Amino acid sequence: MDGISQAKSELAAVGPERFTARDYRRGAVKHIVLFRFKPQVTAEQAHDVVRRFLDLSSTPREDGNPYIVSIAGGAQISSEEGNHEFEYGFIVEFSSLGDRNYYLGRPIVTDERFYDSRHDDFKVFVGPLLRDGADGVLVFDFQG
Repeated sequence: MDGISQAKSELAAVGPERFTARDYRRGAVKHIVLFRFKPQVTAEQAHDVVRRFLDLSSTPREDGNPYIVSIAGGAQISSEEGNHEFEYGFIVEFSSLGDRNYYLGRPIVTDERFYDSRHDDFKVFVGPLLRDGADGVLVFDFQG
Protein backbone atom coordinates (compact mmCIF):
# COMPACT_ATOMS: atom_id res chain seq x y z
CA MET A 1 0.00 0.00 0.00
CA ASP A 2 1.43 3.39 -0.95
CA GLY A 3 1.67 6.27 1.54
CA ILE A 4 -1.43 8.09 0.29
CA SER A 5 -3.61 4.97 0.42
CA GLN A 6 -2.28 4.11 3.85
CA ALA A 7 -2.96 7.62 5.19
CA LYS A 8 -6.49 7.66 3.75
CA SER A 9 -7.19 4.27 5.30
CA GLU A 10 -5.87 5.43 8.68
CA LEU A 11 -7.92 8.64 8.45
CA ALA A 12 -11.07 6.66 7.67
CA ALA A 13 -10.43 4.40 10.66
CA VAL A 14 -9.88 7.12 13.29
CA GLY A 15 -11.56 10.23 11.83
CA PRO A 16 -10.02 13.64 11.04
CA GLU A 17 -10.15 15.02 14.58
CA ARG A 18 -8.05 12.17 15.98
CA PHE A 19 -5.85 11.84 12.86
CA THR A 20 -4.72 15.46 13.25
CA ALA A 21 -4.65 15.64 17.06
CA ARG A 22 -1.43 16.93 18.65
CA ASP A 23 -1.04 13.70 20.64
CA TYR A 24 -1.76 11.31 17.77
CA ARG A 25 1.20 8.91 17.46
CA ARG A 26 3.70 11.01 19.41
CA GLY A 27 7.36 10.99 18.47
CA ALA A 28 9.63 13.15 16.36
CA VAL A 29 8.64 13.27 12.69
CA LYS A 30 10.97 14.64 10.02
CA HIS A 31 9.36 15.88 6.82
CA ILE A 32 11.89 16.47 4.03
CA VAL A 33 10.88 18.55 1.00
CA LEU A 34 13.01 19.17 -2.09
CA PHE A 35 12.10 21.63 -4.88
CA ARG A 36 13.10 21.91 -8.53
CA PHE A 37 11.93 25.13 -10.15
CA LYS A 38 10.90 25.81 -13.70
CA PRO A 39 13.75 27.37 -15.71
CA GLN A 40 12.09 30.80 -15.85
CA VAL A 41 11.87 31.17 -12.03
CA THR A 42 14.00 34.10 -10.93
CA ALA A 43 16.33 34.22 -7.94
CA GLU A 44 13.92 36.70 -6.33
CA GLN A 45 11.00 34.26 -6.73
CA ALA A 46 13.08 31.42 -5.28
CA HIS A 47 14.03 33.64 -2.34
CA ASP A 48 10.33 34.39 -1.78
CA VAL A 49 9.59 30.65 -1.73
CA VAL A 50 12.24 30.11 0.96
CA ARG A 51 10.99 33.05 3.03
CA ARG A 52 7.36 31.91 2.86
CA PHE A 53 8.24 28.31 3.64
CA LEU A 54 10.32 29.25 6.67
CA ASP A 55 7.54 31.59 7.86
CA LEU A 56 5.25 28.57 8.24
CA SER A 57 7.16 27.69 11.41
CA SER A 58 5.14 30.24 13.39
CA THR A 59 1.73 29.04 12.22
CA PRO A 60 -0.50 28.41 15.24
CA ARG A 61 -3.10 25.70 15.73
CA GLU A 62 -6.53 26.32 17.21
CA ASP A 63 -5.02 26.68 20.69
CA GLY A 64 -2.87 29.59 19.48
CA ASN A 65 0.44 27.73 19.81
CA PRO A 66 2.76 26.87 16.93
CA TYR A 67 2.73 23.18 16.09
CA ILE A 68 5.88 22.98 13.97
CA VAL A 69 8.96 22.27 16.10
CA SER A 70 11.36 23.67 13.50
CA ILE A 71 11.96 24.34 9.83
CA ALA A 72 15.42 24.56 8.30
CA GLY A 73 16.16 24.95 4.65
CA GLY A 74 17.93 26.65 1.82
CA ALA A 75 19.69 26.27 -1.51
CA GLN A 76 21.42 23.03 -2.50
CA ILE A 77 25.18 23.35 -1.97
CA SER A 78 26.43 19.76 -2.13
CA SER A 79 29.31 19.01 -4.47
CA GLU A 80 28.33 15.32 -4.56
CA GLU A 81 26.59 13.82 -7.54
CA GLY A 82 23.08 12.59 -6.96
CA ASN A 83 21.21 15.81 -6.21
CA HIS A 84 18.99 15.12 -9.26
CA GLU A 85 18.93 18.86 -9.94
CA PHE A 86 16.86 19.66 -6.84
CA GLU A 87 17.66 23.26 -5.99
CA TYR A 88 16.18 23.89 -2.55
CA GLY A 89 15.52 21.65 0.40
CA PHE A 90 13.75 21.87 3.74
CA ILE A 91 13.45 19.76 6.85
CA VAL A 92 10.31 20.30 8.90
CA GLU A 93 10.11 18.70 12.34
CA PHE A 94 6.93 17.82 14.22
CA SER A 95 6.41 16.20 17.63
CA SER A 96 3.71 13.79 16.40
CA LEU A 97 2.17 12.31 13.30
CA GLY A 98 -0.99 14.20 14.24
CA ASP A 99 0.79 17.53 13.84
CA ARG A 100 2.36 16.33 10.58
CA ASN A 101 -1.09 15.24 9.35
CA TYR A 102 -2.53 18.64 10.28
CA TYR A 103 0.27 20.28 8.30
CA LEU A 104 -0.15 18.12 5.20
CA GLY A 105 -3.89 18.59 4.89
CA ARG A 106 -5.24 18.16 1.40
CA PRO A 107 -5.59 15.88 -0.47
CA ILE A 108 -5.66 13.51 2.53
CA VAL A 109 -7.51 15.67 5.08
CA THR A 110 -10.22 17.65 3.30
CA ASP A 111 -12.12 19.15 6.23
CA GLU A 112 -10.63 22.65 6.61
CA ARG A 113 -11.11 22.52 10.40
CA PHE A 114 -8.37 19.88 10.50
CA TYR A 115 -5.58 21.26 8.34
CA ASP A 116 -3.28 24.26 8.19
CA SER A 117 -4.74 26.77 5.72
CA ARG A 118 -1.43 28.71 5.62
CA HIS A 119 0.42 25.62 4.39
CA ASP A 120 -2.38 24.96 1.92
CA ASP A 121 -2.03 28.54 0.62
CA PHE A 122 1.74 28.01 0.32
CA LYS A 123 1.19 24.90 -1.83
CA VAL A 124 -1.06 26.95 -4.16
CA PHE A 125 1.61 29.68 -4.32
CA VAL A 126 4.60 27.42 -5.01
CA GLY A 127 2.91 24.95 -7.37
CA PRO A 128 3.15 27.08 -10.54
CA LEU A 129 6.87 27.74 -9.89
CA LEU A 130 7.83 24.05 -9.75
CA ARG A 131 8.62 21.77 -12.63
CA ASP A 132 5.61 19.70 -13.60
CA GLY A 133 4.57 16.63 -11.65
CA ALA A 134 7.11 14.52 -9.82
CA ASP A 135 9.91 16.49 -11.49
CA GLY A 136 9.24 19.50 -9.25
CA VAL A 137 8.99 18.17 -5.72
CA LEU A 138 10.21 15.26 -3.65
CA VAL A 139 8.82 14.58 -0.18
CA PHE A 140 10.12 12.03 2.31
CA ASP A 141 8.90 11.58 5.89
CA PHE A 142 10.19 9.40 8.68
CA GLN A 143 9.55 9.03 12.38
CA GLY A 144 12.25 8.52 14.95
